[in-house]
Amino acid sequence: MGATQASAGMLAPYTEAKDRNSLFLDLAVRSLDLYDEFVARTAHDSGTSIGYNRSGAIEIAGTGERMTELRDIARRLAGRGVALEVLDGPAARAQEPQLGHDVAGGLCIPAHGYVNALQLARALSTAARCQGATFLDDGRAIRINRRDSDLLVQTERSTHTARTVVVAAGSWSGGIAIEGAEALPVRPVRGQMLHLAWKETAPLRRVTWGEHCYLVPWDDGTLLVGATMEEVGFDEKTTTAGVQDLLNAACTFVPRVRSAGFLGARAGLRPATPDAMPIIGWSRRVPNVMYATGHFRNGVLLAPLTAQLVADALLSGRIDPALDAIGPQRFGDL
Repeated sequence: MGATQASAGMLAPYTEAKDRNSLFLDLAVRSLDLYDEFVARTAHDSGTSIGYNRSGAIEIAGTGERMTELRDIARRLAGRGVALEVLDGPAARAQEPQLGHDVAGGLCIPAHGYVNALQLARALSTAARCQGATFLDDGRAIRINRRDSDLLVQTERSTHTARTVVVAAGSWSGGIAIEGAEALPVRPVRGQMLHLAWKETAPLRRVTWGEHCYLVPWDDGTLLVGATMEEVGFDEKTTTAGVQDLLNAACTFVPRVRSAGFLGARAGLRPATPDAMPIIGWSRRVPNVMYATGHFRNGVLLAPLTAQLVADALLSGRIDPALDAIGPQRFGDL
């Protein structure tokens, strides 16, 4: 019920990375490469289905200036060997007939897609139980203290003893007091998202990005529109302004969104860090505390890689070289 419940589940590293550093792109691509097996294994172990689609994504340019930027992005991605297609206006509308006539063009990347984040989270929980995991509903974790070689985790209702603790509390990670360590520099950034009932006979074929929003067409014919980015603290409510802004942005390049039915709006708090990169790795101050948080707007995309990095470190002591750059040490005594 944190950021995940308001996530569109987009798997689009090459689009997400356009304003990020090369390290983020490397991590995001590694994680995307794990997704087919990740979803298949989770669905098998849980015995449930997971909405998962890799039919690609198209980023739309509304102006010639933006189209020039997309061509530059395409040149850089092509240099990495990424399969892509640069489209002019008519070609973009041929790919997505619902686009408006003033679209200048687009960039299509076939490797992209989406996963139903809620279904994935529930399936992971079920799969974990099937593998012997126990889930406790004890309210929020408040603090972690050391007692000899053990760790004491105090929640709102009780205290648990553990040899190893993973701090994965999303936007609330910084509020957990850890004995001997500074507070995590993680803050909430609200993201609002809309759920619409598409009424057209030809819905969007793939994830579609505009300059101010994205649209994700689910297999059931509904449409997700997201997402705002708001620095409002721990305020999880949806707002009329957020709904209006998203609808206006979506209608700018897909005019027939105006005829869609409104199923609801959701808001989630993304865990942001000062450098917009996740915090994954062992604490240097508290033995056997592992951090896995701060994924901002890419928690679903980075989920399988995060799981692999954390499990390898905990179970076999294998420390991936990437942890040198995304570990907690870059923010002080953590």
